[in-house]
Amino acid sequence: MNTEKYHNLKLGERGAILSIFAYIVLSIIKLLVGHMSDSAALKADGLNNTTDIIASLAVLIGLKLARKPPDKNHRYGHWKSETIASMTASFIMLAVGIQVLIDAGSSLFEGSKEAPDIIAAYTGVVSAIAMYFVYRYNKNLALKINSKAVMAAAKDNISDAWVSIGTAIGIFASQLNMPWLDVLTAVIVGLLICKTAWDIFKQAAHELSDGFDETKLVMYQKVISSIFGVKGIKEIKGRNYGNNEVIDVVILVNSTLDIKQAHDIATAIEDVLMDGYGVYEVHVHVEPH
Repeated sequence: MNTEKYHNLKLGERGAILSIFAYIVLSIIKLLVGHMSDSAALKADGLNNTTDIIASLAVLIGLKLARKPPDKNHRYGHWKSETIASMTASFIMLAVGIQVLIDAGSSLFEGSKEAPDIIAAYTGVVSAIAMYFVYRYNKNLALKINSKAVMAAAKDNISDAWVSIGTAIGIFASQLNMPWLDVLTAVIVGLLICKTAWDIFKQAAHELSDGFDETKLVMYQKVISSIFGVKGIKEIKGRNYGNNEVIDVVILVNSTLDIKQAHDIATAIEDVLMDGYGVYEVHVHVEPH
């Protein structure tokens, strides 16, 4: 087993823990200020952060489970645990997003008599700044350890920063005798929650159903074709186990080669893809040309 991969998963847990802590603090502040200032947009933003707590917890649990070594029931390991956790989080986020839309929609039709207190807008600005720094940390960590899960968390962080900025703008605008803008902003926040949930679900479903990036397959095919001794490629497939890519390829070699020579070509393919392109595992089947 690749100990570096497991070590990177452990490092990735730091980003999830930081996100959880930040979201707990911000959600409490936003919900309290939102209720005190009577801001539907800030309350919606606070609810958004509560879903982010759950999503970050799911990522943390997934990273921990993914570090478990293979056992008799999981011969390929537990790498897909983080993908399953992401899909679970997407369902929770979608449910909260729909609830925010229902509440905001009701308030919009009922009408709002007064604009929320200006402190709600300042809370949104401070929250956006805080989430930007969390985003920078997680993005740098994700690039360092090459983690899709942590990078997804970073994208969620920056998305939340933009949501908070939008919330602040809506509340500032509502001070101009247009209090309905605060409620409209809450609707937009609800839509953004639903979109984020859909994006996470779509990516998780793609990986769990063994979907793979076609552009990468084309690139790997060109790389393999350029290796000395490869006369052609009969078939090439790819799949993901968490952040790990697994490539299955059937190559054609000169029919006059002995077993050792054919095996050396297969080994060369494995070395190039694993060492040069970070592929976790390569399965090469050799057939005569």
